[in-house]
Amino acid sequence: MHLQTIRPPVIRWEIVHIATTLALSAFAPPAWRLPALAAAIALPAGFAATALLRRLRRPIPVPTVWLALPLAALWTLITARWTSGDIPDWWLPTGLVFTWFAVTLTAADLRSRRLPNTLTLSAYPALGITLAVAARASPDSALAWHALLGGGAFLIFHAAIHLWRPTSLGAGDVKITFPIGATLGAINLAIIAPAMLLASLITLTIYCAIRSVRRESAIPYGPGLLGAATAFAIFPDLMGGAW
Repeated sequence: MHLQTIRPPVIRWEIVHIATTLALSAFAPPAWRLPALAAAIALPAGFAATALLRRLRRPIPVPTVWLALPLAALWTLITARWTSGDIPDWWLPTGLVFTWFAVTLTAADLRSRRLPNTLTLSAYPALGITLAVAARASPDSALAWHALLGGGAFLIFHAAIHLWRPTSLGAGDVKITFPIGATLGAINLAIIAPAMLLASLITLTIYCAIRSVRRESAIPYGPGLLGAATAFAIFPDLMGGAW
């Protein structure tokens, strides 16, 4: 008769993260309770993103920590700016949804050098709903038109680059440009050009970082584009946002 070895249960870092964050949110000052709660909720959101990437037709295995930690940081920041009054109530859903797609797509692109259709195409209805809510609640009656103009202009510009030099810009990058441009346009059409400049700077930084480790010519453009748009989604007043 063999005695079965009983191993103590492994306490996963995810459980510790949730428990610690919830405890902090309970004892935190009132102004930080909601941001701390947002950080706790970001973990299940990171789990969902990881599960989605692993269930694609061509799976992309991304560690949960790649998604959960950036989401926790971004959701804490955007919720803190909302509680302080720097972001209006009607923009909060768009900010949270956009950053979820930005983090998930960035991780997928860095890991596999592609932006899967499941994510890029689902961003259309998801952000379409949040932007429709924003347009309804915003005092800016032209917000919906600005979003459509921004999305259309962003899509046409990047589609032209893709048709001119397909190797320089992938189809996935082009597909995600409409939701990105619509989000930027809803903030202010004038920030689209600065966002593109910031995206190029981020892409150049990623290129230099990767080249310092290994020689590689294929550098993803998606993370730079998504990173720049995320900065403006969280700080809409960065370059004179409409509100």
